[in-house]
Amino acid sequence: MIRVLLADDQTLVRAGFRSILEGEDDIEIVAEAGDGDQAVRLAGDLRPDVVLMDIRMPVLDGLEATRRIMADPRLETVRVVILTTFDLDDYVYGAIKAGASGFLVKDTEPPELIHGVRVVARGDALLAPTVTRRLIAEFASRITEPPPAAELSALTDREREVLGLVATGLSNEEIAGRLVLSPATAKTHVSRILAKLGARDRAQLVVLAYETGMIRPGWLG
Repeated sequence: MIRVLLADDQTLVRAGFRSILEGEDDIEIVAEAGDGDQAVRLAGDLRPDVVLMDIRMPVLDGLEATRRIMADPRLETVRVVILTTFDLDDYVYGAIKAGASGFLVKDTEPPELIHGVRVVARGDALLAPTVTRRLIAEFASRITEPPPAAELSALTDREREVLGLVATGLSNEEIAGRLVLSPATAKTHVSRILAKLGARDRAQLVVLAYETGMIRPGWLG
């Protein structure tokens, strides 16, 4: 059972998501939060598998709430999906840097919402849709900070190649096809890259690939 926490300051929005998700046999809504502070507290108490987090909320916004959840070692298994009204929201890139596993536009179709929750719950990131890749490329182009301390030199040549493909939004199966590997081998490479770079999930690998200059904005179609 995938346990979900809904965090949005609009009651009708939460009700809409609840009605969609509760119709699935493998998804349970464990609580609702009306602001970011409440979301952080409920995440700490309930340790849900997935938090659907609105980016703009009173008391504490979704960006700061995401940072606090990701910084809590007790919540290592919690995954955050950012909810936004626009597909190019200024806060989304920051949220992914803070540890969010991806984002969904609020007017997404029900099947996409359900699929997104399941994808994130199993440890993957919502990076495949073209709009997500464009978003990351757009905001990566605005980076002014120096590269993070993580050293890409720790990676083998094959792992660097796999990281580059992850950064373009390819799934393990797509990477396997591109490099003529088995999906299991591709998954193993990704797991080793995550461990070596200390990244939480594929979303952070994408950010890292941009920040270190491995992938440059505008390379994605």
